[in-house]
Amino acid sequence: MTAAIIIPTLDEAAHIAALLAQCAALPETLVREILVADGGSRDATRALVAEAASADPRIRLVDNPRRIQSAGINAAVAGLDPAVIAFVRIDAHADYPADYVPRVLAELAQTGADVLATRLRTEGRTPMQRAIAVASNSPFGAGGSAHRQGGYSGWVDHGHHAGFDRATFERLGGYDETFVANEDAEYDARVRAAGGRIWLAGGIEVGYYPRRTLSALARQYRRYGTGRAANALKHREIRPRQLMPPAMVVALASSLVLALWSPAALLVPAAYLAGLALATAILTARTRRVEALLAFPALATMHLAWGGGFLAALIRERFRRGHVRATQVRDETRGTI
Repeated sequence: MTAAIIIPTLDEAAHIAALLAQCAALPETLVREILVADGGSRDATRALVAEAASADPRIRLVDNPRRIQSAGINAAVAGLDPAVIAFVRIDAHADYPADYVPRVLAELAQTGADVLATRLRTEGRTPMQRAIAVASNSPFGAGGSAHRQGGYSGWVDHGHHAGFDRATFERLGGYDETFVANEDAEYDARVRAAGGRIWLAGGIEVGYYPRRTLSALARQYRRYGTGRAANALKHREIRPRQLMPPAMVVALASSLVLALWSPAALLVPAAYLAGLALATAILTARTRRVEALLAFPALATMHLAWGGGFLAALIRERFRRGHVRATQVRDETRGTI
């Protein structure tokens, strides 16, 4: 199988040199091209890519003026050698085992999948980052996502993107570049609608380092929630577990307002806090790490930011459609005068 590696980057100078060295160690018979889709890095990323390219002609820099990952991947795919029939997406700030790319391509060929997903194992270096990792790896944070739990391989509706059949990707138009986040789930929805299949290779793991602070985590999960809402609006599909965060945001906000008239309404936030405390206790006992106690604020941040982003996106879309409809009615009225 003739394949390529695509790496979307933005200010990844701390990681890109080592990652490119790891990719360049792979044989040319397996990896024909290594493309770095850079969104205009202001650090030394581009210079480091140029230096690596001088030593290995397979490495090329692809400009991504839109900066977002979906556009970067699309731009790289558009510039692939015609002989390339599959590609592997790699993120610069994750840890990959040396045999990651060969195993991804082998399972992609063996299963005949249109998309191959791998397990995402979240890790941390600081106490807060490790707590966020504990929360992310648990059903309390990830909601039971198969690609985060491990131990399962099989056909799935969605997973952490790793390997792609190029023909399918191009036939479906690649990633939807209107998605700043959640472009992977949106693409998977189109793959399934077109009769394609997604394989989760649970035995292949990626080490991912989450955000270091709660504020950064909140911004990330707000984008996730916004992206999931956009996907739900476009494809009319959402799982019950994905409705829980926005429902909780509505319940908490409503209870705080109702508490002005009835203190009993405070039982809702009290129950939520008790649930967080129980989840934190379970995770602390399971991991035997004292920093797991910080999973309490991490879980709350993930739930409320995701739910808030989801609701904000729905509200914006509601107002947008209302404005479009009002404009159409006004134009139709003028046309009858």
